Order: sequence, then structure tokens, then C-alpha cells
Amino acid sequence: MTTLYFDHAATTPLDAAVLAQMHPYLTEYFGNPSSPHAMGRSSLNALDHARDQVAAVLNCSNAEVIFTGGGSEGDNLAVKGVAESYLRQHGRAHVIVSAIEHHAVLHAAEALERQGVEVSILPVNSDGIVLVDDLVAALQPHTAVVSVMYANNEIGTIQPIAELAVVCRQHGVVFHTDAVQAAGLLPLDVKALGVDLLTITAHKFYGPKGVGAMYVRRGVELWPQIHGGAQERRRRAGTENVAGIVGLGAALALAESKREAEVARLTPLRDMLLQGIAGEIASVRVTGHAQHRLANNASFVIDDVDGDSLLIMLDRRGICASSGSACTSGSMEPSHVLQALGVLSDDTQAALRLTIGRSTTVADVEKAIADVVDVVAKLRG
Repeated sequence: MTTLYFDHAATTPLDAAVLAQMHPYLTEYFGNPSSPHAMGRSSLNALDHARDQVAAVLNCSNAEVIFTGGGSEGDNLAVKGVAESYLRQHGRAHVIVSAIEHHAVLHAAEALERQGVEVSILPVNSDGIVLVDDLVAALQPHTAVVSVMYANNEIGTIQPIAELAVVCRQHGVVFHTDAVQAAGLLPLDVKALGVDLLTITAHKFYGPKGVGAMYVRRGVELWPQIHGGAQERRRRAGTENVAGIVGLGAALALAESKREAEVARLTPLRDMLLQGIAGEIASVRVTGHAQHRLANNASFVIDDVDGDSLLIMLDRRGICASSGSACTSGSMEPSHVLQALGVLSDDTQAALRLTIGRSTTVADVEKAIADVVDVVAKLRG
């Protein structure tokens, strides 16, 4: 039985060309980049090259790029780092995050709240969009940082980041965006977006797991979350994951070079999924914005179906799908994203997310639609 992978929002396969560039730094060039000898310098040169690759895609200085252990670490460093620095300077701080952020942001905000930081949660409309007026109303004189994700991992909705960033800039507030799902699918030009902080992670764009990158605009003050050595301009201590960072730089450069063509190829496949499933099955709601959504994301709420049974039966047919964020799979709690949209996921509803990628074909999509339709009919029957 052929396995068809429809879970690219959870992770992507490592590109063979990226692995080839990583391999020498897993074997031959193993020096610590902080060491002064030739082996150390070779690793440091590799880091510098990867930093240049990231900076070129983000349209920033290489000095504004920090390497991290992934998206969750980057989100924590952004939200907690700014808020804790502000709190130490001013004695109080306020943080604003949207209701549909990844838990890396939401739980970071909860941790800050336990430290006495005030937290406001921005609502979203039924399509998952943060409204500019709601952000303006939430701002306070002591707001330190606002965090709104570029594109949502569960429903694919793309936020008006540039508009939100303008508001923050006018009020002198640091603006962060979690761009983990956007890399390889949306432009990451930080100047055009107007953001102060941006986080990405390599395994979402065909790079290795366990490594991420972060844009930190020059002048933004961050309180480090990992203490130790002076690596990454004293913002992220620890010996750098050289092979992983090489992979991240290579994967991001490759993803950006393919981005426009890949988006043009994926969009009609996504629309086939949206129209095929919503058109063939009764009592199905497409979640997320109709137009402002990622080219690879098709997400639904299906009535009168058990979600676990749906995913298990699809898996038995070789369809790798999900109910939403991989980070919350197995949780008994309904999706906080669907709750924010006003879609209550209970025992009589199933959330289904199908996310496509470089290997997905028209035939794959046709099979997925047919299998979903058949499985839902069997479960309802």
C-alpha cells in the first residue's frame, strides 16, 4: 500500500540536496565554531555562510539573525525575552497575543503572567483574522510586545501582518510574528512586513529538525532565556548545531528559490481538496479564510464523525492526515483555534487538516478526496 503524506504543516521530509550539504559537518568538519584553530574556523565559516543565506531571504543584516533550537524556542525568546527586559527596566509590562497563536507563544505568555506581566488575548473573526481595531483597543502605555503569527498552523489563515506592525510601530511597541508556517510559502522580507522579530524553524521547509532562526531588529532588547556562553551575540548560549544550521540555510535558500512556482502549483491542488471534500460531504465546514490562506492548507470541521476514528481509518488506507497542530495531538481538549473561531469541537465533530507539499500530485489529491468521502460515509453509517 502506498503511503500518501498530507501532513506537511507538522513536518516536511529532509531534502536530499540539503542533507548532502549537511553531511560534511556531521563527519569531517566537526570543530566547535568557538575554537580558535583551523577546525573551529571551518565550522565558524559555515555558520557565517548560513547566516548570510538567512539574511538574504529575510532582507536584513546577518548581524540580525540568531540561530535557535527551533520555532518554540524562538517564540519563547521573542515574547519572554522582550517582556522580561521591559519589566526589568520599567517595573511593569503588558503583552498582547492572538487567541490562535501556537502554544509556544500562548504558554510563554502564561508563564509571563505568573511573573506579574499583564497579558491580553486578541480575538479573531470567524475566518481567523486579527482585526486592526482590536489591536489598537488592546494597546496600553506599558505594552512591551505584541505577537501575532503570520499564518496559522491549523487553518492556514494569513494575517495582515504589515498593517498590524504599522500600529505597533506608531505606538513604539515591539512586534513579533511567528512565521514558522509561512517559510517557503509567503514572502519573509522583514522590511516589507515591518516586524521587529520573526521566527522560523527548518523542518517546516524541508530542512532538519531541532534548528531554527530568528530575526531580531537591531536595537531590540532581549533578555536571554538560555544562559551560558557568549554565542549568538549573547542572546542564545550553547555550542551551535553547525550541521543543522548549515541545513537550515541551505533549505531556506532552496525553498525561497522555489516559492513562487511551488505556490502556483499547490494552490489548485489545495482548492481541489477544499471543493472536493466540502462538495461531496454534507455538514462540512471549511475552516480558515477562503482567500487569505496558505497555498498548502485545507482544513475542515465535519459533523457527526468521531475525529480519532476518522484519522485511524484514513491511516489504514495510507493517508497521513491530522486534526490540527501536531503539538496538541492526543489532547482531550478541543482545539483552541477552532474555539476562537466559534467552532466548538466536541464528540460529534471531527477536525481534519490536509496539508500538501512538493511530492503531492493530482492523483494523490483525488485519492485523498475519495478516501475521506468514503470513510466519513462509513463512520456515519
